[in-house]
Amino acid sequence: MDTPPTPQVNRWKTLDKDLGRIGTLELATQYVARPLVAPGVALAFVAVVAIAAAVFSGGSPDRLLVIAAAVFGAYMALNIGANDVANNMGPAVGANALTMGGALVIAAIFETAGALIAGGDVVSTISGGIVAPDALGDGQAFVWAMMAALLASALWLNLATWLGAPVSTTHSIVGGVMGAGIVAAGFGAVNWPNMISIATSWVISPVLGGIIAAVFLAFIKPRMIYAEDKIAAARRWVPLLVAVMAGAFAAYLALKGLSRLVKLGMGTALLIGLIVGVVTWAIAVPMVRRQSEGLENRKKSLKKLFGLPLVVSAALLSFAHGANDVANAVGPLAAIVHALGDGQINGSVAIPVWVMMIGAAGISFGLLLFGPRLIRLVGSEITKLNPVRAFCVALSAAITVIVASALGLPVSSTHIAVGAIFGVGFYREWHAERRARQLGLLKGKPVAPEERTRRKLVRRSHVLTMVAAWVVTVPATALLAALLFLGLSALAA
Repeated sequence: MDTPPTPQVNRWKTLDKDLGRIGTLELATQYVARPLVAPGVALAFVAVVAIAAAVFSGGSPDRLLVIAAAVFGAYMALNIGANDVANNMGPAVGANALTMGGALVIAAIFETAGALIAGGDVVSTISGGIVAPDALGDGQAFVWAMMAALLASALWLNLATWLGAPVSTTHSIVGGVMGAGIVAAGFGAVNWPNMISIATSWVISPVLGGIIAAVFLAFIKPRMIYAEDKIAAARRWVPLLVAVMAGAFAAYLALKGLSRLVKLGMGTALLIGLIVGVVTWAIAVPMVRRQSEGLENRKKSLKKLFGLPLVVSAALLSFAHGANDVANAVGPLAAIVHALGDGQINGSVAIPVWVMMIGAAGISFGLLLFGPRLIRLVGSEITKLNPVRAFCVALSAAITVIVASALGLPVSSTHIAVGAIFGVGFYREWHAERRARQLGLLKGKPVAPEERTRRKLVRRSHVLTMVAAWVVTVPATALLAALLFLGLSALAA
């Protein structure tokens, strides 16, 4: 009698289960490790900077101090890229004129170009005359003060980025220098009139930026958005607005971004802006006419005409930012390298090429690794932006800097850009209610508090968070720098 066949057993069943578990574990590991990629790359960059500093410092007896200062400068540059660049790219991304990837690439290229081509080759070693160099006494105290200021401002920027608050890197380093200078040489060493003017800019920068952006939006709405023939209105006004933008940026770059190449006064910068504006208008008229052919008579068509100017403005803002703000990262570092190398403390020093490259590369790495979060916040979480509104924000940023420079007021590009976004949002709220009344939708009745809350177009929570961060920046970095200076001095004793 035949033996019944033995049932087939899946000998690989246990192995299949194990492989399934292993695969799940690998996916979980990748998910958990993903947030660690950016910090890992940042640490690798800092390590490369430390090696480069060791090479360039040669056989200096203070080689370790130069390496430590370079590491602090790299850390500061990373945080500038993570926090400050969002103000330039956020509006373009929020308006969908640029993808996040495109914004990161453009910003990295133009930030680096601005830093290396037009970055100031001479910077004040004490950040704009906040503390007199001779008040710090010996070179050792000066080095510790600069290192404390650099590290304090970098730590504060890191915290602000984590909290989702765009803050001024200039104010951060100024606060750090002030705090370390007070501990090192007393309150008398601080240039208090300069500090008062900087504090004044906390209010002037965002308010002026918001007003100018709102004025441009108020100009555009009745003449284009609500026009019966929107395409004809666009052909008339878009070239003029683009010409104003080009002229403003030409004057902005001539005044602020090209100081290394040539020194220009306000009158010359404005003349350059006028010439560039007229040439741009002549080019834009046929270009806009060609782009507008076949477009439907609706608001969406207008947005297409503002897309390219918005991308160009974002790139130019990044170039100017790289030219100006790289000094916040490498200015104190250059001062430390100079003091350790020559044994002298001067009011201003030349920035070595390798130090400038640390700042440029650090800003780009910080932007690529950590910038998207604040870009999204600035571009889409304060108020809803489209290409027209974002164009008003970018134009306001350039014009506000020019106006402030003419008045001799120190301003922050961060405060201007964010203030312009708030200005656009608050103007939209006011205009929406006013238009509803004109159309008879409200019939003269007061709006209930619940309904008014529902119609708000600006997130109030961000207003409180950002204003608080702006106000706290200088005292927070000053206190932190003071503590760090005491710690570093104690270690050196």
